[in-house]
Amino acid sequence: MLIGTSGWQYTDWRDVLYPTGLPQRAWLQRYAEVFATVENNNAFYRLPKRATFEAWRDNTPPGFVMAVKASRYLTHMKRLNDPAEPVARLMDAATGLGARLGPVLLQLPPTLQAAPDRLDACLRRFPDGVRVAVEPRHPTWWTADVRRVLEHHGAALCWADRLGQALTPLWRTTGWLYLRFHEGPADPWPHYDDDTLHAWADRLNGADDAYVYFNNDPGGAAVRNALRFTDLTTA
Repeated sequence: MLIGTSGWQYTDWRDVLYPTGLPQRAWLQRYAEVFATVENNNAFYRLPKRATFEAWRDNTPPGFVMAVKASRYLTHMKRLNDPAEPVARLMDAATGLGARLGPVLLQLPPTLQAAPDRLDACLRRFPDGVRVAVEPRHPTWWTADVRRVLEHHGAALCWADRLGQALTPLWRTTGWLYLRFHEGPADPWPHYDDDTLHAWADRLNGADDAYVYFNNDPGGAAVRNALRFTDLTTA
């Protein structure tokens, strides 16, 4: 099980993860001293060049894994239509990570209703061996047809939590799992409490191959919760 955070470039993580005075260019190296994986959200807003992914590869240790959130051009602007060119462009850049490349996350817009044929056509464009997790956010996606598409391509349904509640069915559509924690129910906001983390640890029980990311970044909550979840799942 690999546990980390969604992103690493947060200024309010100074004195939480990054010592005072540590230059931002050294933050990823420091992050990788503490966590074995990160979910890279940069690519969602602006796809970095291949050379940038190569630099991230070179600045992280062997065995480190970087998941990559797919560009919003593919998911939010094209809405999975005509996926060939955006998927090819994404993979041309992201494969600069080499062995550090983890799953690609397709987070779909909350207004995008179920389109299993469109999802099928998109997943077909990813190279063999590339893991893809899909995070639908409209309730029309919870159908047998959608599940079959995910299973056919060996893609994971991204499990997601907000305020201690599962936002998706807990389908296991492939041999690995992908879980995102968006916002915890504890005080101070947006932290997660031990009861919620224990409940999710139980749901992941028996999964030897799972990627877990905390997206509740304000105030360093993601760092603290990821470390606590690591303790709970390795005790």
